[in-house]
Amino acid sequence: MLTRLKEMLTIRSVRYKLMVASIACILVPAACTMLIYNSLTQAAVKKQAISNASDSLLLLNGNITNLLKRMLSVANYVQLNPEMNAYFKMLASGNAPEGQNDFYRQFTDKNRVIEQLDSLSLMALGEHYFVTVLLTDGSYFMNYSISEYNPLELKSEKWFESLKGLNGYNSFWTDTTPTVFRTLKLDSPYQVSVVRTLRLDNKDLYGYVVVTMLEKQLNQLFDRLNEQVEYMIVNSEDQIISDVNPKKIGTKLPYLQQFKNGATSAIMPINGENFLITKQDVNLGPTGWKLVSLQPYQQAVLDISTIFNNVFLLQIGSFFVFLILLLLLLRTFTQPLMQLGKTAKMVQLGNLSVRSGIRGQDEIGRLGYSFDQMLDKVKDMIAEVSDTQARKRKAELAMLQAQISPHFLFNVLNSIRMKVMRRGDPESATMIGSLSKLLRMSISHEQDEISLHEETDLVSHYVDLMNMRQKEETAYVIDIPSEAFLIQVPRFFLQPLVENALIHGLNRGAGLITIRAQMEKDHLVLTVEDNGAGMDADKLGTLRRKIARGETVKASVDRVGGGFSGIGLLNVVERMKMTFGDQFQMEVQSELGQGTSIRMIIPKREESPYV
Repeated sequence: MLTRLKEMLTIRSVRYKLMVASIACILVPAACTMLIYNSLTQAAVKKQAISNASDSLLLLNGNITNLLKRMLSVANYVQLNPEMNAYFKMLASGNAPEGQNDFYRQFTDKNRVIEQLDSLSLMALGEHYFVTVLLTDGSYFMNYSISEYNPLELKSEKWFESLKGLNGYNSFWTDTTPTVFRTLKLDSPYQVSVVRTLRLDNKDLYGYVVVTMLEKQLNQLFDRLNEQVEYMIVNSEDQIISDVNPKKIGTKLPYLQQFKNGATSAIMPINGENFLITKQDVNLGPTGWKLVSLQPYQQAVLDISTIFNNVFLLQIGSFFVFLILLLLLLRTFTQPLMQLGKTAKMVQLGNLSVRSGIRGQDEIGRLGYSFDQMLDKVKDMIAEVSDTQARKRKAELAMLQAQISPHFLFNVLNSIRMKVMRRGDPESATMIGSLSKLLRMSISHEQDEISLHEETDLVSHYVDLMNMRQKEETAYVIDIPSEAFLIQVPRFFLQPLVENALIHGLNRGAGLITIRAQMEKDHLVLTVEDNGAGMDADKLGTLRRKIARGETVKASVDRVGGGFSGIGLLNVVERMKMTFGDQFQMEVQSELGQGTSIRMIIPKREESPYV
């Protein structure tokens, strides 16, 4: 079942591969573009929603600030009016006129003050403010009826005692408090007041100016804006002091504490729904009031998202139209390839007479022409292949014969060695055995690299053969740890070094050749040294320069050396660098009469069994 499904999903047609590749090349960038577009769109929508909310809040903030400033203007009028202040100071000092005529004057002066207080509503551009002037002697003036509220009750307010610290034009805002006007409590349960102090020239307090506005006049500004946005004013302790819903006044708004780094906008979940919360300071002295708006985030971005979604749908539609057009063009362009594939299938079935007939100036036309020409030459090629097969069989026969000759030679040498041993000449038998092993290794081409153990074994046979030819035997010592024997090295890389030590260092005489190795973390240090004649400084310097420059010499057979030398020290360097790379290093140390030491640093390789 899985195999059948895999075969169905395998695309064998070039046409469909091109179509799938084209679709993938379009879909992947398009998908990435759409993801980026969506990300950027969300960021842009969020930014625009915050900007719209801030603009609306700024407009509302201006209206509220103007409304509160008009309250201050009323307080300023009372505080700065010279006629009213002169009258208030006279009453506060106790110098009011007495007598019937003076009583009439008091009455007219008081009415004139009350008329001026009544006229302040006109100055406030239609807004109705309740103005109260309360003097320290207990007298009071207001633009409302005493039946609504007795101004003397102001002294019982919690904030009244804090007014004594006010000076000059400093103002005290009372936040929202329950409405004290009896006939207005039901319609507007809260009010907002601003208080100024009246002082004599010597700074003594003689009265208070209280301007009160119903909180409803504030939240009516909220209704003029978006009905789906909730606006409110909170004080410095995040308590709501103005809201369309009177039940929320006095409660605390907990979300402003979550604003970070002085941010003015944030998106927060409230009861499972995200809300866009924006705040602005009310620019009215040190009140600490903030104007806050709460709006469902989806509603805030609805209009903006609609624009982006329409653009997105237009892009999707354009993409599919272009994709269909591309597939039709690919179908037209790949029709000759389909025809060429059908022709190739018929040729595969054995019909060599069929031709594609595809012609043209493009690559496919030239391919069809070349394919037809190829079919025309197939018959000639069949004959040539037959001749080639015959020659191949002859070559294989010749290779077989070439393999028989060395094996015959090795078998004959082994037979001679066994016959000599039976006659009681083990020394000659050993010499023939060593010669056979060296000859087999030098002729064999099956392995370019052998283990270090095999290489040292070959060197041992070579030294044994050379000792049989010399009058005096050369001693040799092999000091190599067991773990180093498994390292793969080129064949016969030690033999030229040992041969140089025998012929040039020890002059084919008695002496000692030592081969030692030391395993390091990432390389093997292999040293071949002798106690022979050594070299002078000139020869040593020349040899070192050749090794440093990487000079090579041609391999030439040294008949004196027995047919196994001639590779040369420099060719050993070249072979080792070809095998191990530039990390391989060779160092030569020598002194006249002290011998020669050749130190090789062989890097470890990952494929080596000792890694």
